[in-house]
Amino acid sequence: MFVWYALLFVMKRGAFFRFLLSMKLVKSLYGNGLWRRNLVFLLPCLLFAYPILAQSENNFIYSHGAIIRGDQSQKQIALVFTGHEYAEGGTVILNTLAEYHVKTSFFFTGDFYRNPGFQHLIKKINNQNHYLGAHSDQHLLYCDWIDRDSLLIDKAVFIKDIKDNYREMSKRGISPQKATYYLPPYEWYNETISKWTQEIDLQLINFSPGTRSNADYTHPGMSNYLSSEEIFKSIMSYEEEEGMNGFILLMHIGVGPKRKDKFYDLLPVLLEQLQTKGYQFVKIDQLLRSSKN
Repeated sequence: MFVWYALLFVMKRGAFFRFLLSMKLVKSLYGNGLWRRNLVFLLPCLLFAYPILAQSENNFIYSHGAIIRGDQSQKQIALVFTGHEYAEGGTVILNTLAEYHVKTSFFFTGDFYRNPGFQHLIKKINNQNHYLGAHSDQHLLYCDWIDRDSLLIDKAVFIKDIKDNYREMSKRGISPQKATYYLPPYEWYNETISKWTQEIDLQLINFSPGTRSNADYTHPGMSNYLSSEEIFKSIMSYEEEEGMNGFILLMHIGVGPKRKDKFYDLLPVLLEQLQTKGYQFVKIDQLLRSSKN
């Protein structure tokens, strides 16, 4: 009897259960009826993973302390662009956003904010009332790619790097008090990084898993290269199968000269198709408003 009550509790936490259903293993178990036979195995996994992936009272999904998806009861998407070295897509992206009446969010490194060639673009983004946030100062790698719990920096370096990033933002009229969501460099972090972020009154966020939008930086010389058509299909296929309510969809404002097939050129059709499906594009602070109340 306890098993069934515990399972009912977990299933009522809708955001977490929907997230688990999006995972191929659980989806296959649930979809073909084997979940009944695997209940004894599955339930402990659910209860163990719940504090890590769904520590939320507002229907958000968390991973390693970062918000990775907003309220799934709302048909909203936060489109976010990161920037460090490149910004060749900036003008195209801003023109497209204006054409489709979309407000979105940009997370830049301190190096990006300091770059003399990007000043006009930053000012234009700010004047158009998009969200401008921090992405670290020097684009540091916080933890090992294989052993995620192994930190590559200490707390002092972490805090100094973030403060330097926000200092550059302040110089350009971007209030740190209005930019409290922080997107980590490489979109790679761990529980310790999340804890340090919270200690300086910031909230760590990351992209929602499930699509390949963040692969728009890859080029043909890379083993993980994906064409813009493949990226686009991954987004629309995920939307068709799972839905994208509360989604944080990450792209890059620039990807450099090695990639000729720029995904931001497909931004008009992407926005049009998702808007046709009823999605509203909002800034990250609107999507996650209740998390900072």
